[in-house]
Amino acid sequence: MGLRSRNKGKRGEREAAAEVGRLFRTEASRGCQFAGGDNSPDIRTAIARVHFEVKRAETIRLYDALNQAIADAGENIPVVLHKQNRQPWVAIVRLDDLPQLAVQLYLTLAQNH
Repeated sequence: MGLRSRNKGKRGEREAAAEVGRLFRTEASRGCQFAGGDNSPDIRTAIARVHFEVKRAETIRLYDALNQAIADAGENIPVVLHKQNRQPWVAIVRLDDLPQLAVQLYLTLAQNH
């Protein structure tokens, strides 16, 4: 991976962390370089049981990105956050995981209200 691509990834992780922090009124920061492991989340948050994978690219292979998040998430809920240039962030989650994700997001919002 080239330096430009790594820098774009770092910026994307910071942007995603800021958005998650703003939306759910919780602390969020880049995670991988601090945690150090291959299965560390791209962003660390106080949202329990959720694993975030960040993709800041013009194109992604949706299921490749989701499968990476699933493999890294362990028992946590895998969520892919994706953003193209000049487009809003989107969240990709398996439909079967959506109820559990909704509960975790609700609990986080209720705790930080």
